[in-house]
Amino acid sequence: MATGDLEAARATAQAAEPAQAALAARFFSEGDGHAVLLLHGLSSSPLELRYLARYLQKEGFTVCAPVIAGYSAGSPVSTMEQWVEGALREYDALAAKYERVSVCGLSIGGALALRVIRERPGAQSLVLLSLTLAYDGWAIPWYRFVLDCAYYTPLRHRYCYREAEPFGLRNEALRAKIARAMQRNAFSEVGPSTISLPALHEALRLARSARRQLASIENDALVIHAIDDETSSPRNPRFVIDNLGSTFLRTVWLDDSYHMITSDNEREIVARETVLFLRESEVVHGAQDAQSQPVVSKALARRLRQLANVGRSKT
Repeated sequence: MATGDLEAARATAQAAEPAQAALAARFFSEGDGHAVLLLHGLSSSPLELRYLARYLQKEGFTVCAPVIAGYSAGSPVSTMEQWVEGALREYDALAAKYERVSVCGLSIGGALALRVIRERPGAQSLVLLSLTLAYDGWAIPWYRFVLDCAYYTPLRHRYCYREAEPFGLRNEALRAKIARAMQRNAFSEVGPSTISLPALHEALRLARSARRQLASIENDALVIHAIDDETSSPRNPRFVIDNLGSTFLRTVWLDDSYHMITSDNEREIVARETVLFLRESEVVHGAQDAQSQPVVSKALARRLRQLANVGRSKT
């Protein structure tokens, strides 16, 4: 094989790596009648949500972390409208089979989750992790704010934003591991090494769309965010908290993580609080019945019994 052919083959293989990794990372686990749709971050894959997905699985939930064409890594970037359509198809497939469906989004996936919930108000609940409506964290370079303008120039086809340390991680050992992975591949368990201008442009369009009509969202909501998030500052979740129409709204602030809270030092807290919130949402809406009791850990069972006793004492 000629040198040029070898180089072309190598380039093709490297380009295919993100697609193969993303497709392999799709996660689905059959559980009880409460399904949770997990939406990962921009140009990434369900690998970002692997720990949370497995935790939910152990607690008895049906879990689906899909790969969405045009949004996930390894496929040509499509419009944010197509991202929403893809997420809605995943939601509808779950809703057709399971009694309850909750939606959880990480980073820009949180903006996507807001759009899904707005289109499907019958969802059980909403979980927003490291919600990103604006890239305004302390590690964001100044020029990122002008990249949306660059989209309308010839740079659109050539420039890619390159992720840099701390890669959303406060945990130094994990950060070093990710840094090595980023050097070897175009993909890692906390996301891609680069993000294209078209993807960033559509993400900003999605974020602007997600900001609208928040008061119309009345679903139970959980917001978890790191106070030192280097990608999206606490102004992101605060905007949503101040404007959501939810009556059952819980906020958890983390102080030992950066942006990738599903992988960082407090990932167990994130998973535990998510599970507890989802089960409490069932209690609040009387979703549990004698014929269909969800599978929960002993600790969660004790907490749910306490909540039930409190509810009975008030009646």
